[in-house]
Amino acid sequence: MANRIILNETSYFGPGAISVIPEEICRRNFEKAFIVTDKDLVKFGIAKKVTDVLDQAKISYELYDNVKANPTIENVQTGVKKLAASGADVIVAIGGGSAIDTAKGIGIIATNPEFADVKSLEGVADTKAKSLPIIAVATTAGTAAEVTINYVITDEQAVKKMVCVDPNDIPIIAIVDPELMVSMPKGLTASTGMDALTHAIEGYITRSAWTMTDMFELKAIELIAKHLPTAVAEPNNMEARDGMALAQYIAGMGFSNVGLGIVHSMAHPLGAFYDTPHGVANALLLPYVMEYNAPATGEKYREIAKALGVTKVETMDQEAYRKAAVEAVIALSKQIDIPQKLSEIGVKEKDLPQLAKSAFADVCTPGNPRDTSEAEILALYQKAFK
Repeated sequence: MANRIILNETSYFGPGAISVIPEEICRRNFEKAFIVTDKDLVKFGIAKKVTDVLDQAKISYELYDNVKANPTIENVQTGVKKLAASGADVIVAIGGGSAIDTAKGIGIIATNPEFADVKSLEGVADTKAKSLPIIAVATTAGTAAEVTINYVITDEQAVKKMVCVDPNDIPIIAIVDPELMVSMPKGLTASTGMDALTHAIEGYITRSAWTMTDMFELKAIELIAKHLPTAVAEPNNMEARDGMALAQYIAGMGFSNVGLGIVHSMAHPLGAFYDTPHGVANALLLPYVMEYNAPATGEKYREIAKALGVTKVETMDQEAYRKAAVEAVIALSKQIDIPQKLSEIGVKEKDLPQLAKSAFADVCTPGNPRDTSEAEILALYQKAFK
């Protein structure tokens, strides 16, 4: 079997990276940008940092900020109409996964109008044309949506999150500028950082993982362990922000190409049912699923433990280093004040069977290293609840 790697055409990293956007727009002969972002990023002036750069370069644009934290079919469809009316020929997505995922849906439908219902994009959609070009400007250090071929849209009617996987949706340019991340609240820094750790750990142990993606994921784990506590405690620490920005991107390089597992399968219904922020759901569930998956991971938890900074791992037997890896994740999670139980974030015990049913049917489930069942996923939800 051939292993496939799909990455961005071009990516820029570091403080001030947004300054290259006009240059790239002009070099590619784009005439007007369609900016996809959310109202909070407009309200708090983050989007303005990008539009100021466009204004200075006299580049025309239209703003679309109707994006929810868990973007919906309506968000995408309204965006498609606004894009068509604008006459724009490039999309600039400013935000975390929500804005970039919405932009991917808009961009794909713009060039593949037969998928205008959005629902038909779920799973691996057979789109024929590449998305309208997207420049993805990340404002959180977690989702890595700027480098992945995945996006997630909520079907509110069906109460489910649709995971869409499509090589045609990957942004042509990624801008990873830590200066845009400084204003993230501590809670968001913590949850998005743990989202990145979940990507790295699941990408490392998924069934399709291989040498190149293992390299990406282990380095991401190492960087997150080093920089996340400081990024949470010292929001203006640019070294920590830059380290997290790079870490989450590297994690995305891996998992985008090999998939994830049931942490994500279980997190997706929480977003659909309760509008739970994706990073919070992943962060809370990660240790429980790691413990469950341990028997199917060979020696990989030894490397995870080392990357997380656990000492004397080489002297541990398999049971000990697996336990150490899980405990290191729990310790990091508690250090940055991540909720530890589903009951703390508004999940209702009566909903657990339906959540388990949705999670088992999720597109991420087949990638889990351990074969699972709806009953076993329900047991995990129950363990994480109390």
